[in-house]
Amino acid sequence: MNKKKLAFICVHNSCRSQIAEALGKKLAGDVFECYSAGTETKPQINQDAVRLMKELYDIDMEQTQYSKTFDKIPVPDIAVSMGCDVGCPYIGRAFDENWGLQDPTGQSDEVFISVMREIERNIIRLVDKEK
Repeated sequence: MNKKKLAFICVHNSCRSQIAEALGKKLAGDVFECYSAGTETKPQINQDAVRLMKELYDIDMEQTQYSKTFDKIPVPDIAVSMGCDVGCPYIGRAFDENWGLQDPTGQSDEVFISVMREIERNIIRLVDKEK
């Protein structure tokens, strides 16, 4: 069975979308091929996100992921916007979902963890919808 391609998009592809890609691979890898991208890139993934993903989910995002633009990933079947608080990325078509997540960059671990848990719940919901 061909898995649907699921892309998580935000402007910088350095924090929320990277978390979603990592959690998507771990929680939904049997259902979706997961990608993340932005309309701009950052030199590295947000270090608080990297640290907390290691602590909470035992995922080392720096080993498997990097910041990339939307034109560097396969055309997705499902495109999810992380939230437009820092501007809405333009990908040439409408998003299937907008999760409206706040950007936790520069905030406390509690804020990061809250965003991670929300991403986790949203991914599980997408899996349930697909099955």
